[in-house]
Amino acid sequence: MVALARTQSIAPADDEQSAFEADVLKGLSQQRKRLSPKYFYDAVGSELFERITEQPEYYPTRCEMSILRERGAEIAQLIPPGAAIVEFGSGSNQKARLLLAAAPELAVYVPVDICGPMVEQEAAEMQPDFPSLKIVPITADFTQPFELPKEAVEAPARIGLFPGSTIGNFEPHEAAAFLRNAAKTLGPGSKMIIGADLVKEAEILNEAYNDAAGFTEKFNMNLLVRMNRELRGNFDLDSFEHHAFYNRERQRVEMHLASLKRQKVKVAGGCFEFRAGETIHTESSYKYTPESLAALARGVGWEPAGVWMDNDCRFSIQAFSLSEQPKR
Repeated sequence: MVALARTQSIAPADDEQSAFEADVLKGLSQQRKRLSPKYFYDAVGSELFERITEQPEYYPTRCEMSILRERGAEIAQLIPPGAAIVEFGSGSNQKARLLLAAAPELAVYVPVDICGPMVEQEAAEMQPDFPSLKIVPITADFTQPFELPKEAVEAPARIGLFPGSTIGNFEPHEAAAFLRNAAKTLGPGSKMIIGADLVKEAEILNEAYNDAAGFTEKFNMNLLVRMNRELRGNFDLDSFEHHAFYNRERQRVEMHLASLKRQKVKVAGGCFEFRAGETIHTESSYKYTPESLAALARGVGWEPAGVWMDNDCRFSIQAFSLSEQPKR
């Protein structure tokens, strides 16, 4: 699951709504139906995700927070005085807060998110806790190149922050494209700090995405509720069920919504047929080793600069340095 939940209830803008409709029509028209996990996060989905992170089976958030609390000072040694931190897809800033607290000589924090009202509200709420820090929120699609504010451009160093194992929600070629774009945005000499979930036993992963309390199931099914509400859909929730499993060959957890019968569904002005057992692939969550993430990063110009893990080696925070112009 994407670990950067939207904790505020923000009404979607018209262009966001149009993108949702277009992506649903495109995704359900494919031979293998799929939808982007970014659409999980309406107000209900965000609340459900917060409940997921509290479940005993779901370890990633707890593990990443423990690394930041226990090893934050070590990680902060990568951040020179006067530097700017640029958080890609900031969402809830609880992890950034831990790193900022460990780097008191930091000069600028730039949270970047596609939801303008949310990122500005988060920045305003954060400022009193860091009165000497310049906080400059940016509204942008962090998967594409964007312009940094002058405060970050003029800083002696720029540090990218990408927590929450969100990199696992990208296909490998998409993750490489993101890191390439981040390099172009941050510039030569910058660093990147990434939270990445680690490859581990299938049992642990399957339990994490099938919690006994059923919050992950509700989280996944809420995507149907959202399409019914916002896109004139007529999904029968009793005719679909939640599937989540570890695909060992591709080293990823997959989440699907599976049709329990042959049926037709109308949504966003389109009509789509489902076979019994056919699924909508709603999320992939790739798991990495330090070596596999390093290989991916090296391919686009980033060199490993540090690895920190929790006590059980379930989750990692990995750092990379950019010493040359980004690779094309």
